[in-house]
Amino acid sequence: MDYSIFIYLILTVLVVALGWFVNLPAVRSERTEYGFARDRRAEGAGHSVNCRKVEGDDCGLRRGSAGVTRRQMLNRILICAVFLLLFAVSACRIAVGNDYWVYRSDFLLIEQNRHVSFEFGFVWVVRFLQSMLNHDQYLPVFAVFSFFTVLFFVRGMADLSEQFCFTVFLLMTGGYYFSSLNSVRYYLVLAIAMYSIKYVLQDEWGKFILWILIAAAFHKSVLVVIPLYFLASREWKKRHMLLLAAGCASLLLFQNFYRRIIFYFYPFYEGSMFDTGETSLTNIARCVAVFVLSLLYYRQAIRGDKKNRFYFYCNLGALVLYVFASFIPEISRIGYYLNITNIFLIPGIIVKIPEKRQRILWTVLTATAYLAYFALFLRSAYSTDIRLLPYRNWIFQ
Repeated sequence: MDYSIFIYLILTVLVVALGWFVNLPAVRSERTEYGFARDRRAEGAGHSVNCRKVEGDDCGLRRGSAGVTRRQMLNRILICAVFLLLFAVSACRIAVGNDYWVYRSDFLLIEQNRHVSFEFGFVWVVRFLQSMLNHDQYLPVFAVFSFFTVLFFVRGMADLSEQFCFTVFLLMTGGYYFSSLNSVRYYLVLAIAMYSIKYVLQDEWGKFILWILIAAAFHKSVLVVIPLYFLASREWKKRHMLLLAAGCASLLLFQNFYRRIIFYFYPFYEGSMFDTGETSLTNIARCVAVFVLSLLYYRQAIRGDKKNRFYFYCNLGALVLYVFASFIPEISRIGYYLNITNIFLIPGIIVKIPEKRQRILWTVLTATAYLAYFALFLRSAYSTDIRLLPYRNWIFQ
């Protein structure tokens, strides 16, 4: 019997438990020069949260010498602990993932200045790391990419989530983190894309595009989020749905046109094992379930909330791609750039449900569905074309 599966289970329990104690509103609270606390969400609603002077209790949160409250410091410690646990499991892996040894071979080719089908940013980073290390020291190279992948995931969750614990739970049980042990380049740029969403929501498009261009140096597919996130950030009217319908029709009618564009950038995908025309029924079901939840509480949770509306349109976009664009090779990867936002949308909806019993009900239903998916995901992780299990690490090998 393989016991390494318990590493994944224990890791999930630990990071969710740590996330339980994270209080994100305290992290995001702003302090005025007079020592009063002001919550951004209350401020946006036209109300302020008044607290006593710094000399007092400060709403139960004392300032330190650097102007950081004890609550904020605790949050930082807890979030750092989540990061360290996720990073440790990722960085210490060996022979985990069906492309692990493929990457190791490519590292050697890069060291020898031979051609590889990777973007220049990835090649330059690997070449630099190889120049700093002895021959065939691939473990530190994997560790560096693990560091930044986990860093952007955790920073993105801390910046965007309304309920950090719930978001971490969805990231883990939804398989996003564990899949990052495979497909090194893709999950690095997926994490960067998720992190960059905060700039979209703040209308800081220059910073957003800069981060996406940096990510594109490691995987060009991330460029697709520039138009997709822009469209998702718009406040669509009913008449705009005609454009969406036209887009769906074009995907059905002009498949060859879209394929020529895709294969211009990725010619090696044409006719490959990924060019099957298949789509994931599981991903469609997940998008449909979130879409239904969104419609049920659209007025309370989405209509007047810029963040949730953006996530809603991202989920809708992913659903459209899965249903109408199966001719695109690896369509699931394009969809993940959009439906990764569900780890923010679901908590964002549930927290705004007026009735407490309904909040509890939807929390239980969501947790049950994701745990069921997680069980199926772990079962499939033993497959030879995935190989995320058994987990091996270089410390105890």
